Amino acid sequence: MVPEAGEPHALLQLGVTAVVFVAHLAVAARALTRANRAPASRAAWVAVVMLAPVVGMVAYLLLGETSIGRARFRRVEQALGRMGMAAAAITRLPAAAPVADTAAPLLELARSINGLPAVGGNRVTLLGDADSPAGAPESDCRRALDTLVADIEQARESVHIAFYIWLDDGAGGRVADAVAAAARRGVACRVMVDALGSRAFIDGPRWKQLGEAGVKRLKTLDDIKRLQHMAFSRMDLRDHRKIVVIDNRIAYCGSQNCADPEFRVKPACAPWIDLLLRCEGPVVAQVQFLFLSGWIPEAGESGLDGYAVATVPQWHEGGCIATAFETGPITRPNAMADMFVACIHAARRELVITTPYFVPDESILRALCSAPRRGACTKLVLPRRNDSWLVGQASRSAYADLLRSGVEVHEYPLGLLHAKSLTVDGEISLVGSANIDRRSLELNFENSLLIADAQVTAAIRRRQEKYLSVSIAVTQEQVDGWSFATRLVQNAVAMMSPVL
Repeated sequence: MVPEAGEPHALLQLGVTAVVFVAHLAVAARALTRANRAPASRAAWVAVVMLAPVVGMVAYLLLGETSIGRARFRRVEQALGRMGMAAAAITRLPAAAPVADTAAPLLELARSINGLPAVGGNRVTLLGDADSPAGAPESDCRRALDTLVADIEQARESVHIAFYIWLDDGAGGRVADAVAAAARRGVACRVMVDALGSRAFIDGPRWKQLGEAGVKRLKTLDDIKRLQHMAFSRMDLRDHRKIVVIDNRIAYCGSQNCADPEFRVKPACAPWIDLLLRCEGPVVAQVQFLFLSGWIPEAGESGLDGYAVATVPQWHEGGCIATAFETGPITRPNAMADMFVACIHAARRELVITTPYFVPDESILRALCSAPRRGACTKLVLPRRNDSWLVGQASRSAYADLLRSGVEVHEYPLGLLHAKSLTVDGEISLVGSANIDRRSLELNFENSLLIADAQVTAAIRRRQEKYLSVSIAVTQEQVDGWSFATRLVQNAVAMMSPVL
């Protein structure tokens, strides 16, 4: 019997439809059953896949999970295995003196992430001009980078740098010149930058300048064109760390990228306002360990496994207690969220938080709302103008809940407040690269410093007060007056935040 005209086409179409249908269900089932995923994230991804089958499936394959790829994960595991002796030596560094009951559980929680314990004898300094006017905190950022350049110029053994964004501007150029000069005089210099965040720097003359001077360079997560990593892994994982370690003696940690406050790639929100801490003491070995745990698996360089403790950092009598840790796709799930929640719950009298990107998960939002209800004066400082429209909308969707619970919400109007800081009761500080958003909580490689010290916390608290002094308080009346359309957009964006 001769097939009717068009029958082969109809059979092909039916076959394609069946394949797409099966693939559609398989991806939806994967999104629904994937381990270590918040219920809100499951719901958002299943909704995307079901409502937009083809687009949703492609989006999930590209962005749905936090896998860094099997080959990279094996390299990280092997490197950490080789660095085990160094890690063990770090745990034997002089222990911290007994700490207050509030700080002890937080320090232990930090230890559980990377295995690095709290250590005493540290000198931690908040960089910048303490006397700069409240309305001009960008001078703090300039002076901080001036100090960094001066330390690099004095380096004698090694300079290790990791930045998410490095720009070829005034500050970025001065740091590059200092690193190149250090390499030419025989200092071992290693520079690690994110392939996307620093793409213009990598493609420009400064990257070549560093290489010609003998600096060892590394572009991390350079996977945009590597399609073999696409299936069930994210192509937009980023190395958001900000680390500098000089001579195993000085370490820098904070929110500051290697760029001028004018941040010329996004000048509309300038100046960008940041915090940078300069550390001396045993905690430097921990920061060095975090740098090397990122460098060794990617660069494949041998002979560095024990370098973090090759020179035991100097103990400073009367110094503060601190611990360094990093989070990301290779650490346990929810580690950064757990730390934020624990710090918030620890507050008894006062909690002050500054962050540029505020898209909290349910656990963080509920913890924040509970803080003022138990008597802790809770203040949240966010930028009035955000360089991400989506993040700005998602942030404001939480204002009503926060204000009703008694949280003071303030918006900083003089630029993009990029500082990521949290202070608890004037005694404990958390500073680093992590934002309170989905990317930092689940996707990015981040590094943080937890400090149990009233003096250091007082310095950070003064800087927070400088931001607050010029910020605009958001009132319940303002939020209640937002139009239906405004609230609809904000809540719709927030509902989809797990897939952003």
